[in-house]
Amino acid sequence: MKPSHIEHIGIAVNDLQQAIKYYEDVLGLKCYAVEEVADQKVRTAFFLVGETKIELLESSDADGPVGKFIEKRGEGIHHIAFAMDDASQALKEAEEKGVQLIDKTSRKGAEGLDIGFLHPKSTFGVLTEFCSKN
Repeated sequence: MKPSHIEHIGIAVNDLQQAIKYYEDVLGLKCYAVEEVADQKVRTAFFLVGETKIELLESSDADGPVGKFIEKRGEGIHHIAFAMDDASQALKEAEEKGVQLIDKTSRKGAEGLDIGFLHPKSTFGVLTEFCSKN
């Protein structure tokens, strides 16, 4: 298991449209996709910076994971995602090395990626995501 690059950095926001405006008007980036991921109770917006994406996350339900995150910690960096050859295999290898998982196997995420999360209690406080294109 070795990541090829940082796939994206997820940032939790209260208002997706206001955040998009900041990234476009202040930073000069272009939002290339907005997507709702219903099973994760979130709306996303993506920006490309070199090979790395910024993913803005707006909760579509206050009881969803991003809604709870914002309630507890406020807006800000939510997670870091690493591109892997096979997210499910990477999750399995992480678990074999004693890492606590949120997802035992990968599931579908935004942009059609297979995704799975490692618990921040096992990753020095950083919610970590593995992504693959399978």
